Amino acid sequence: MEPTREHWEFFPAPGIQRVAMLSVHTSPLAQPGIGSAGGMNVYIRELSRHLAQRGVAVDIYTRRDHPAVPPLVEPFPGVRVYALDAGPATALPKEQLFCYLPTFVSELAYLVHRQQLSYDIVHAHYWLSGWAAHLLQRYWDVPFVHMFHTLAVLKNSVQASPPESVLRLQVEQGLARVADAIIAANPDERETIVNELGAPPSRLCTVPPGVDAEHFRPLDRAAARSRLGIPPDRPVALFVGRIDPVKGIDVLLRAWQRIAQELAPRQPLLLFLGGGFDSSAGLRPDAALSSIMADARELGIAETVRFLGSRPQGELPLFYNAADVCLIPSHYESFGLVAVESMACGTPVVASQVGGLRFSVEHEVSGLHVPPNDPAALATATVRVLTDHQFRTRLQVGARQAALRFSWHRVTTVVARLYEQVARRGILQPCGTTG
Repeated sequence: MEPTREHWEFFPAPGIQRVAMLSVHTSPLAQPGIGSAGGMNVYIRELSRHLAQRGVAVDIYTRRDHPAVPPLVEPFPGVRVYALDAGPATALPKEQLFCYLPTFVSELAYLVHRQQLSYDIVHAHYWLSGWAAHLLQRYWDVPFVHMFHTLAVLKNSVQASPPESVLRLQVEQGLARVADAIIAANPDERETIVNELGAPPSRLCTVPPGVDAEHFRPLDRAAARSRLGIPPDRPVALFVGRIDPVKGIDVLLRAWQRIAQELAPRQPLLLFLGGGFDSSAGLRPDAALSSIMADARELGIAETVRFLGSRPQGELPLFYNAADVCLIPSHYESFGLVAVESMACGTPVVASQVGGLRFSVEHEVSGLHVPPNDPAALATATVRVLTDHQFRTRLQVGARQAALRFSWHRVTTVVARLYEQVARRGILQPCGTTG
């Protein structure tokens, strides 16, 4: 008897033994917040770890982007990360990687043949990996599941420059038609993939990414602030993310200028987690972070912003718990993993009402929505959270409760169920969110 939708999330996928994950342009071992590494890296790593805990072996294939990267790492039992040689062993712009995809695929196929491996499913992440998965079908008769993570058509609709390439737009349209199944992170993304990319609705499953609610959890706020050297009564906001135009950092800084002026007597503080420091240059900020710091000086807010670079996942709960509010001014987010991590720590969010943030953040329950690209609205909402203690307390409770909907246990079960259906090459059952 086929299980009902309500029962799906508690069923294993007994027919799936080994999965190949493709992440060509960035390794899941890379630290989020530096270069191209972000929520997708966390997603691949955590999904693989939770699949392995259920007895599904996962091999992740990525491109070597530095000579020191080892060819094989096993970050968790049952999860292996292979770094393949495809083009020069250095970081390259993503658009330049497309021409190396045939080499990447050939190296992958040869390694699998040499080690006598086989896979039930290929799960590709991002458009470059999706095209690699499509090329792999010349070697293997294995179905593939694709997740875009971001869509060029949506990014181009919110950012003037630099626009995503015609190449990417065309490849994503092709993938929408050839993938055996597509995972969309939110209902809006699903609608775009169907209506603008032409994917058959029957091949889509809407599953948001998950959060480790045991790692990201409420901690003693005073203790967290003490460890970071922050006075207990100082208003503190937090930004976590890559330095990328789509993240709305320009909006963040202009909004913070307003906030710093309005709350000047209370000395508000913005913790900025993103970008990197070059250890070979005396821990100087990299070019992207240097530019943001220069913008802050020009706006006269440098004294109220603490630029800390990116931080490992293990340290993030400390910062989320030390903050009163987490700010996410993105122009576009497929899901907004930072929002859910923050909420899991009991820290409310002020986020742009775009993409997945419209669904992961509940307005006036776990945080506040503001229009994108509106520094004044972001400032007003942030000041409200920072100054209204009773309101902030209510949001803190709602934030933790809302985040529990996105547990990795539930997400992994739905994804594993999807794998089983795709591997059988059957018709997908109705598939929706895990909430």
